[in-house]
Amino acid sequence: MLQIQVDEAKVEQLYIDAINKKVEKVDVDLVFWDTKELKRRVCMSWAMIQDTFFFDERFPKVKVGGKWFYPAKETELFLRNWLLERR
Repeated sequence: MLQIQVDEAKVEQLYIDAINKKVEKVDVDLVFWDTKELKRRVCMSWAMIQDTFFFDERFPKVKVGGKWFYPAKETELFLRNWLLERR
């Protein structure tokens, strides 16, 4: 007779770690964000983004045709610094 015991807490932690690795990979794969992704990441409406930091001359953005794009790494760095300035 074979008896197997599973540490459920360990299995759950392995599962969480695997998900976190996948999420990090997706974040690394993005070279730029569009406006929909920007709104999702900052949890703000488009109006609030425009009222708070969109027109800051340091905010990295490029308009291609009628659509705005934001370089992912530079935008994230800007947003971190911008938020720290609000303290």
